[in-house]
Amino acid sequence: MNEHQADDLARFMGGVKRRNPGETEFHQAVHEVAMDIIPYIADKPVYKELKILERMTEPDRIVSFRVVWQDDSGAIRVNRGYRVQQNNAIGPYKGGIRFHPTVTQSVLKFLAFEQVFKNSLTSLPLGGGKGGSDFNPKGKSDLEVMRFCQAFMTELAKHIGPDTDVPAGDIGVGSREVGYMFGQYKRLANRFEGVLTGKALEFGGSRIRTEATGYGVVYMVDEMLKKHGESIDGRTCVVSGSGNVATYCAEKLIDMGGKVVTLSDSCGFIHYPNGLTHEHLHWVMDLKNRRRGRIEEFTKEFGGEYYADRSPWGIKCSLAFPCATQNEITSEDAKLLINNGCRAISEGANMPTTPEAIKVIQGCDYLLHAPSKAANAGGVAVSGLEMSQNSARLQWSREEVDDRLRTIIRGIHDQCVEFGSDANNHVDYFKGANIAGFNKVASAMMAYGVM
Repeated sequence: MNEHQADDLARFMGGVKRRNPGETEFHQAVHEVAMDIIPYIADKPVYKELKILERMTEPDRIVSFRVVWQDDSGAIRVNRGYRVQQNNAIGPYKGGIRFHPTVTQSVLKFLAFEQVFKNSLTSLPLGGGKGGSDFNPKGKSDLEVMRFCQAFMTELAKHIGPDTDVPAGDIGVGSREVGYMFGQYKRLANRFEGVLTGKALEFGGSRIRTEATGYGVVYMVDEMLKKHGESIDGRTCVVSGSGNVATYCAEKLIDMGGKVVTLSDSCGFIHYPNGLTHEHLHWVMDLKNRRRGRIEEFTKEFGGEYYADRSPWGIKCSLAFPCATQNEITSEDAKLLINNGCRAISEGANMPTTPEAIKVIQGCDYLLHAPSKAANAGGVAVSGLEMSQNSARLQWSREEVDDRLRTIIRGIHDQCVEFGSDANNHVDYFKGANIAGFNKVASAMMAYGVM
């Protein structure tokens, strides 16, 4: 980026911050994209004249609403719900619903903005959106979760539809919550239609939807390594998180010969040097999904070491998979990974690497780094496939869905290589993903004229 482009970036980000004061997560997501797109469009005046990037950063609409529900003691509870409909230039809005105390408008805007590029990369006709609430399902009874989901959907139903906006699950929203919300939508609309993805197989879900994000993260790093004649087999892998993305990422790594030595939660991480097995992962899934326990309990059951209030990035590894939350890899963590000889990072969480850490990583040509918008697109890809199955009233086999997922991730990798390669054949996967995702959406927006 030359001096003139740096000035353009500073002016652009100044405008974004003025229009969106205090929304630091959103600012970070936009800056991560703009630092690649502004140099790319420097010699393409039509994008600048039509203010394409400025229009992409402004959501089509944001819906905010009150959610009132009753807990088991009879007390009235009040939460806030959101749906950010960011951009539908290439298809209906598509993106998850998150139930977590940390949900704010800024967090959902960052996720919706990222979703636009992620969905574009899949080559499926999907726009980008995101929604959620500051409701915390942890510690709530099934009946309390049901009442909340029904109250949430009673308002959200006014703004979604199979050709308008198709939400899915996210943090705090699994098959239980999706089932409650779909049931309420069906009751209100008096129609059975594919308005939510992540449904159970019994009422229109897709096989491997739960596994898809974690599997895609591994398929992405497999494609990156194949480009250099390498493989996952025999490599030590560090995974953060212990939810669906982390555990299914670990499962697929084990299937492909990797040795997974860590998992984590918000309280700390476990280190199991001999490598986790499928039996270990099944135990962790039961711990987290049914018993709502802490990862520390693993060491009491199977051994290994537990490290409280720490992240796993100091453990020596060949491959790293941040699958927990945003900004979990700091610049110091990045230096540790590089010094320990890490070969590749594939992001399972959304925006898990801080801007400072990205700069450190970009200074190391040896370390391959797949951004979340490319690496964790497997979830929305299979959601798109679920929409196709719903429209056709079909249900594909596990093998067929998995084959389609692998093809989609391979296509994402190829796009990153096409737009992210330099004269020395080095691939900047962040740049490649940002430009490839931008191109498709920008072309559609220009075709519609000024709107």
